[in-house]
Amino acid sequence: MISVLGYAFFWLFGLAANGLAQVDYRIEAAFDPQSKLIDGKIVLSWANQTQQPAPDLRFHLYFNAWRDQNSSFLSSFRSRGRDFSDLDEEDWGFTEVDSLIVVTRLPSQDPQVQSKQHDDYTGRLRYIQPDDGNADDRTVLQVPLQQPLAPGQAVQVEIEFRTKVPRTFARTGFRGDYVLLAHWFPKLGVFEQDGTWNCHQFIQTEFYSQFGDYDVKLRLPSDWMLGATGQLQARKDNGDGTATHHYVQQRVHGFAWVASPHFQEHARLFEHPGLPAVQMRLLLMPDHAGQRQRYFAATEAALRHYGEWFGAYPYGHVTVVDPAFRSRTGGMEYPTLFTGGTRWLQPQGSGSPEGVTIHEMGHQFWYLLVANNEFEDAWLDEGLNTYSTRSTMLAAFPETFIVKRYLDGYLPLIFESLPRAPRSVAGLGSLIDPALERDIMSVPSWQQGPGAYGVNSYTKPGMMLVTLERYLGWDTFQKVMSAFFERWKFRHPRSEDFFEVAHEVSGQDLGWFWQETYYSSNTFDYGVDEVYSSATVQHVRVRRWGEARFPIDSIRITFEGGQTVEESWDGQGRWKEFTYRRPEKVERVEVDPDEVLALDVRRTNNTWQRQAPASFAARKWSLKWMLWLQNWMEQVAFHF
Repeated sequence: MISVLGYAFFWLFGLAANGLAQVDYRIEAAFDPQSKLIDGKIVLSWANQTQQPAPDLRFHLYFNAWRDQNSSFLSSFRSRGRDFSDLDEEDWGFTEVDSLIVVTRLPSQDPQVQSKQHDDYTGRLRYIQPDDGNADDRTVLQVPLQQPLAPGQAVQVEIEFRTKVPRTFARTGFRGDYVLLAHWFPKLGVFEQDGTWNCHQFIQTEFYSQFGDYDVKLRLPSDWMLGATGQLQARKDNGDGTATHHYVQQRVHGFAWVASPHFQEHARLFEHPGLPAVQMRLLLMPDHAGQRQRYFAATEAALRHYGEWFGAYPYGHVTVVDPAFRSRTGGMEYPTLFTGGTRWLQPQGSGSPEGVTIHEMGHQFWYLLVANNEFEDAWLDEGLNTYSTRSTMLAAFPETFIVKRYLDGYLPLIFESLPRAPRSVAGLGSLIDPALERDIMSVPSWQQGPGAYGVNSYTKPGMMLVTLERYLGWDTFQKVMSAFFERWKFRHPRSEDFFEVAHEVSGQDLGWFWQETYYSSNTFDYGVDEVYSSATVQHVRVRRWGEARFPIDSIRITFEGGQTVEESWDGQGRWKEFTYRRPEKVERVEVDPDEVLALDVRRTNNTWQRQAPASFAARKWSLKWMLWLQNWMEQVAFHF
């Protein structure tokens, strides 16, 4: 087994006294690029920091999601029509525990004497399915203990394991001589304060684990370049064509690594007044060498704006990975390491790789530091980060344009006369009634209905936070976000914790807002219903077409001659009519002209115009005809 540092048990059994809720890992592992096998050993240290006894230990074995087609993860894809019959034997993956020993301290009247008991649980391990009962799913491993682990009691767990690296699934695995490995070892679940294990099967959502310290030694071919969570302590050439890389990182909740013989390494120091310096390391594929500056600029933008708005990034280093072509590992976040994504030809002003780089660097603030339970409250990371990405892109890269690709996507053409909308810049897409109504945000993320996870984790919460920012004002909302970050970093908040901070900092009861958004799948849709005249009386009727309610603070009515009247409406009823005794007819009506309600699903009915400008209509239809002509010419060129 792995040699344990002399102070290991002093540290281990001091955990309870210090009140540190964490799990620490010391890992040694070797990767064989031919067989795609990892052989590893773990010494894991954990203390029960609850007031409840722990009758067992539970581990995630994430790679068993790709053991065969019967896993819950792949079954969920097959139910949506995905076929995996084309996979070869080497494409599958697994994690197997070959040995598991639990070490506990025996009672002793002499505090200077530490007697330890070693219990071999290898023959008593069993797979459980706490979420869906699928007996073929092996993504959760249970270790029934002979004696429950008492509150404050600590254990050491020694594990020998093997992991078969699959062809990339869920943005982890291999593609040729490129590997990205996340959640590749047996990982302890989270024992909650109520005495239950939060250790879900891997079905459709992301991850949740406890903070801890990682000390990891990885052996792989000596000509491969390695990037990993933490900082490199040493690299040892073993003299047999392999090298061992030693990485260490404190206060994180996972360890990921990436390796390839093709990486080019670049480094730059981020410095900005009022923020700690961060050493940026970029592992770049040779065909993307021309985009080095863009990766660094986007990473710096995230470090600066997230740091100024929410709170500083504390680790002092981050590794940015440019993933291999068609590896399907782009756009993913891990502790102090993330993958971006770009193409060989990517025009300046396209928003890529800037957008994905900012988004994944942004996860280092929300996913890594605030560390909510993504199994159940995915929006607290993805939604907050989607909002933050949008804000950062608008501040750092305000001009991005539509790009169309030709020749099977290889040749890009940027249309600098067609700027992208702020919503699309952050990848928010559009709000569509049926999508928003698929499920309620408050349903645990892993139980979200078909097609609802992405909407309720990214799109809806992103626009929900934009709406709240505009409603409260930037100064107040920025204080809400920074207070939430500061209060909950290195902890595990739930949705209600965010609501509580927003209520406290804003000084407003926002319960009505959460009821209309988080606890409901109703949609917002306010617009102009009818505008008409009777003699010298002008009538304007606005309507709430959707079921959700929101106060409309601005309804702008413009009359002949240019005079403007501003009205407001609490938005509670189905309609509201405004009457004016004056001969000038109404020329234009705008409901929510400042777009405070970013969640409005149909902005096209928010404005009424007595007579649209002829030039606008001509330009609209000419652009449509040009696009149709362009598509027709593409088809002709393809066939001839």
